[in-house]
Amino acid sequence: MMEAGFYETDITPSIGMERPAGYYKLYIESIHDRLKVRAAVISDGKEKVALVGVDTGALQSAACIAEARAKIEKLSGIKGSAVMIGASHTHSGGPCHGPLPEEYADAPDLIKKLISEYSIVSDPVYSRHIVNQMVTAVCEADRRRKKAVLSCGVGFEDKVAFNRRCRMKNGRVYTHPGKGNPDILDFAGPIDPAVGVLSAWDTDGRFLGCIVNYSCHGTTLWEGASSDWIGYMEKTVRGVMGEDAVTVFLNGANGDVTQVNNLSTYERESGERYADFVGTRVGAEAVKVMAGAEKGDMSPVAYGQKFLRINRRFPAKKRVEESLAIVEEGLKKKGSRDMDTPWLFAKEVLITDYTIRKDPVATVEIQAVQVGGAIYLSNPGELFCQLGLDIKKGSHFPATFVVELANGYNGYIPDEKAFTPGGGGYETVLTRYSNLEITAGRQIADGCIQLAKEFKPGNIPERPKIESPIPQWDYGTLGPDLE
Repeated sequence: MMEAGFYETDITPSIGMERPAGYYKLYIESIHDRLKVRAAVISDGKEKVALVGVDTGALQSAACIAEARAKIEKLSGIKGSAVMIGASHTHSGGPCHGPLPEEYADAPDLIKKLISEYSIVSDPVYSRHIVNQMVTAVCEADRRRKKAVLSCGVGFEDKVAFNRRCRMKNGRVYTHPGKGNPDILDFAGPIDPAVGVLSAWDTDGRFLGCIVNYSCHGTTLWEGASSDWIGYMEKTVRGVMGEDAVTVFLNGANGDVTQVNNLSTYERESGERYADFVGTRVGAEAVKVMAGAEKGDMSPVAYGQKFLRINRRFPAKKRVEESLAIVEEGLKKKGSRDMDTPWLFAKEVLITDYTIRKDPVATVEIQAVQVGGAIYLSNPGELFCQLGLDIKKGSHFPATFVVELANGYNGYIPDEKAFTPGGGGYETVLTRYSNLEITAGRQIADGCIQLAKEFKPGNIPERPKIESPIPQWDYGTLGPDLE
């Protein structure tokens, strides 16, 4: 008999903390709703795995992930390599996205100033709080494990997510070119409408919780700390499945996918109305999947990971020199919000040049967690949607769920087409948030597909089939009466 346990903890940041959401500093001025760590632990009696969703923009510190995994293994016995930790990618989360102070302690004075005063940084105290809450969530989910039956299914939701990159009449691709722009030709990439749901019930039929996988940025709410549309999704699921239902959210490949439809001339899809709209539709689709999915055994449970070594892109010497001149001129002004886009990206070039010279080759973790016929394949970046679809196509599992921003942060990971002369968009500009070599996306996709091949698909419960043809219904053979 399989077992499953779910638990959630609170990681709502405080007013005044940084709110990572761009290339300059923003601060939390209000609290819109609670932010959480949600965890699921699943066992087949031999192995245990943990799937963890964190309401934050990204989990940048590899040290924090390693610490959380080590503590979880010590306290629960769940192997660190069996713990998958994914960021929801809300842009209204707390400050655990960005470097910790010790990571730039040896930097030149200018770089220290640019990082500490003009860029996103992690708060050491808040980061430690998140580590502790991740440990608590997993250990409590493990402690609360019950004998369970599981279900798995995939729904379809294509009305709330749109590729934010558009092909333009000039032959280029722009990111968010602006609603109503007459030069837009079409979307430059796909979306993934799949709503993947893995759910668990105890043997008395009580709902324990679910894991939802969908591909869309958390960018509907920009004021106050918020879990963004993910909180509305949870509210929708709880409205049907019960107020104690834990909904673990793992975001799919959405590096180029948001809720904004740039081809529409209606108002921009931002604010509480659209957070509700996106979350309700995704949550409702998740409920529909659970209502129709068969419950039963989903063994085996298994896990694995690989570490890719991927080269970084270096800024050219001339680019660094030009950026230095722009930055020095801009520093004569006051306040990072007064700096224009050229200054912000010049700042990024200088910081990136310093950062990647310390670490010219990135260590990229890809991970697999199997639950029966379903497999979760993760990467630590903002993976373009097409690459996620490629992973699904290449997987031999009946249900494949791609998880981005998991177990670390390696920035935007575009496909190679984005770097061609007909490509473009700020995701391809060299910054701390986009500096892997241009083949990185393909390496990660191929690595995930190969990793999946190391696992043999197990069971996904299905409706019982008839053993022999059912006799025809006598009434059904009558008619028609014409007189």
